[in-house]
Amino acid sequence: MKHTLRMTHQREIILAELRKSTSHPTADELYERIRKKLPRISLATVYRNLEILFEAGVISKVEISGRQKRFDYDLEEHDHIYCVKCHRVDNINLPKTQKIVVRQKEQKGYRISGCRIEFYGICPDCRKKQKKELEGDNKMGCSSCELSDKQKEVLEALAKSNDPCGSKDIASVTSLEPKQISCQITALKKKGYVASPVRCKYEITEEGKKALD
Repeated sequence: MKHTLRMTHQREIILAELRKSTSHPTADELYERIRKKLPRISLATVYRNLEILFEAGVISKVEISGRQKRFDYDLEEHDHIYCVKCHRVDNINLPKTQKIVVRQKEQKGYRISGCRIEFYGICPDCRKKQKKELEGDNKMGCSSCELSDKQKEVLEALAKSNDPCGSKDIASVTSLEPKQISCQITALKKKGYVASPVRCKYEITEEGKKALD
């Protein structure tokens, strides 16, 4: 049937686009590329012609579990690996000597006609993006360690005092009210910048002094 298939202009364009692609595109992805050359072509036409080409043995179909069918210009037997992030699909070539043998009693009465091995992971492009995001986060620093203006004001007041201070003591030398100071003290204690050696009295820690530098 491959030799008797009528190769229309539409099919030639579809095959040309598929040949150029190494990403095993879906019918939708191919349609977006093909319509730039054939503006009047419909998605249904692309779907129909891909199925015809597949049935004729001109192209192969890649069926990744739970995902859209993809199409491949390469007819040679090979397996695939896909990215769980961007869903990119690439070829993976295993040594032909590696064979999976299923004993007859394990075949559950099936007559096995083929085998497809599916690998998955994170592709190089997505790994690079992840690395950049992590590097960006590290450059920005830990947001939980950043000081707000109010927290900085409380720490500066404690740094100037030789003795532990209560909320009212801090309020007397800052623009904050005692209730506001209590909230800031709670946050600063969680960061390790403030200690409470005496009940309801506070002092700056060494970490707190470093945060002011």
